[in-house]
Amino acid sequence: MRVGVLNYHKCFNYGAYWQASCLANAVRARGHDAVILNHESWRATLREWICGLNPLTPAFSPLQAYPGYARKISGFLRAGARLPLSRKFALEQASNLEDFDMVIVGSDEVWNLKHSWYGGCPLFFGKGIRAGRLVSYAASFGNYPASEGLSPEIAEALRRFETISVRDDNSRELIQGALGVKPEIVLDPCLQFEPEPDSDCQLPDRPYAVVYGHSFSLAFANRVKQWARETDLRLISVGYHNAWVDENRHSATPDDFVHLMRSARAVATNFFHGCVFALRYGHPFVCEAMAYRAIKIRDLLALVGAEPHQLESENDAEIALNRLSEPLSPAIFARIDRLRESSANYLNRVLAEGT
Repeated sequence: MRVGVLNYHKCFNYGAYWQASCLANAVRARGHDAVILNHESWRATLREWICGLNPLTPAFSPLQAYPGYARKISGFLRAGARLPLSRKFALEQASNLEDFDMVIVGSDEVWNLKHSWYGGCPLFFGKGIRAGRLVSYAASFGNYPASEGLSPEIAEALRRFETISVRDDNSRELIQGALGVKPEIVLDPCLQFEPEPDSDCQLPDRPYAVVYGHSFSLAFANRVKQWARETDLRLISVGYHNAWVDENRHSATPDDFVHLMRSARAVATNFFHGCVFALRYGHPFVCEAMAYRAIKIRDLLALVGAEPHQLESENDAEIALNRLSEPLSPAIFARIDRLRESSANYLNRVLAEGT
């Protein structure tokens, strides 16, 4: 089949890039001609560049961080050019979109109505898509809470989908409330499929832990630094500038990110995909709660049985940060294995039904 994959592949974000790459490659590995739908929008591009150069917007990043962020963007642009892409078309008016046998919407928070520049975009709800079948894989509403429900217009758009899978319980609750069906929960592509970097990376010359994220609390940063001294590990910040680490690699390319995550001894994060990649490579990790990502991180950790790895308050610091020195529970791996099997069955079934 000719299959289109629709998500946020142009974000300067490691998780967004690898979700797109992993899902498209998984479909191609199953014998189909899969491409990522190459939507273009000057408004979204402008917002992405502003955020890419200054992730702390509306606050300002330290001056010394900007050259590294510019190199990071350059690395993303080079990596993006290697993705299997469709012809470009306008995000706001998909009149130039090709015809497909199937379009898979997801993964990523493609249905997040609160997203700053993609939120509510009709394309991600199927408008303008010309395909024999429209399905979703691991789609998410991000930080849009189930308590707010969905409008009749959004619900009607989602009824066009032949089958829906989501990656978190919050999204399942929204779909169930709006459509009266209970969608299957599947794993994020970065946890389901193996990322495949095209280039090597110069790794640190001594054991290290990855710090992934920004805007950590002072208490969290101080405790992680203390833990690193006690364990004789360097702290390497990947993708974002953090003044309190031993080394900043905030210009890391998507390939660098995978290599650095894979070879780390532990991960300290406040990002969803910091948790995902720690779980993928079986690393001890701890995640500080962050309001914007609270829903999807909570649901991910509950899904795999890793709730104790989230730091909810400063009072939990001593207990939660001990997780950085402890191997992951075998029960987590067992649950991930079961979810990988059910997620693979879902994708295989959806693709088989279209042939």
